Amino acid sequence: MHSVASTPANAATTSHTPGHAVPAPATASRLAGVASSPVRDILALTARPEVISFAGGLPAPELFDVVGIRAAYDRVLAEIPRQALQYSTTEGDPELRTAVAARLTDRDLPTDPDDLLITTGSQQALTLLTTALVEPGGVVLVEDPCYLAALQTFAFAGARVVPVPTDDQGIIPAALEEIAAREKATLLYIIPTFQNPTGRTLPAERRAAVAEAAARHGFWIVEDDPYGELRYDGDRVPAIAADPTAADRTVLLGSFSKVMAPGLRLGFLRAPAGLRRACVIAKQAADLHTSSIDQAAAARYLRDSDLDAHVAGMRAAYQERRDAMLEGLPAALPEGSRWNKPEGGMFIWVNLPEGHDATALLKTAVGHEVAYVPGAPFFSGEPDPGAVRLSFTTHSADEIREGLRRLAKTFA
Repeated sequence: MHSVASTPANAATTSHTPGHAVPAPATASRLAGVASSPVRDILALTARPEVISFAGGLPAPELFDVVGIRAAYDRVLAEIPRQALQYSTTEGDPELRTAVAARLTDRDLPTDPDDLLITTGSQQALTLLTTALVEPGGVVLVEDPCYLAALQTFAFAGARVVPVPTDDQGIIPAALEEIAAREKATLLYIIPTFQNPTGRTLPAERRAAVAEAAARHGFWIVEDDPYGELRYDGDRVPAIAADPTAADRTVLLGSFSKVMAPGLRLGFLRAPAGLRRACVIAKQAADLHTSSIDQAAAARYLRDSDLDAHVAGMRAAYQERRDAMLEGLPAALPEGSRWNKPEGGMFIWVNLPEGHDATALLKTAVGHEVAYVPGAPFFSGEPDPGAVRLSFTTHSADEIREGLRRLAKTFA
């Protein structure tokens, strides 16, 4: 008597027949709930050179210090080619970490080179942190609205994203306290300075409240700061990471993308020792280490060139562009629209009057050869259909004025 093996309910039952290929396995289930970035999709649709696009958060390419960066690569390849082209340590180039630590210390955030991990852009830093900290189903708190690529990262990890309400000054401390008291959150992700998408800056007293909430409820703070050096008005607000209340549970993310060049793909994270070691292990599994030659060139650039002077020139150009956009918005937008005046960064946040759907209007705008990003995709809570993100950094002041004249036709 022969026994018959049972077939698991989820097993494939298709047998292989000669001449008939068996279907390839499906993609992993973690991809099911992760959508493509609407910003990236819009950039693809508006790539025509005649379109004036306020959609992408792109630095102005004509402001890149091409001569200085090329010289840094030339010196590295002339002086230390074997080292620069070889495998490197996961933690990052020691000279680059030393330079980053000095820059953070100068900004009143005392930092040792060993506090840092160099990453392939700050986006990788966020991915490593999520890998190290977030279990499937774990709660991640975010500002609402929030940076889109962060929402993608958390979705890949299977996190349960819980939005925290904001107002014109950023995250609302009372709302954070109420949510943190009922949700066992793993981390709060926040861009407190010139936030993407809104351009808002969280005041010092609210930063202190965020630090106190983290200490009281036991969650990590992931403080993303890609725009902090692009300040045009007002005084610098100290980083949350500098607050001793939550220094043991705050991770700072930084990037050279907005101040040197995004194509370098160089970022860093500053974290307490235990979490940093976990991120090193996660990075070893991801890519072993960030490009040796790019790190060496960036370190050499920081040694030979004056990055602060270069950033000062960028700030002057961007301030002129921001002001041109602010001056043109009253004539470009329908009556009843509201917008903010960011003190720095790359973005202005617009709220169209009730009855206007920014997503539906985008096709009309592109027909007039101008583009923006609808604000709705940035929300993980209830979206605002009339919200719009406008970036002012990529085009000259004259191009911005022309783009706003085209935008006005969208609402005519």
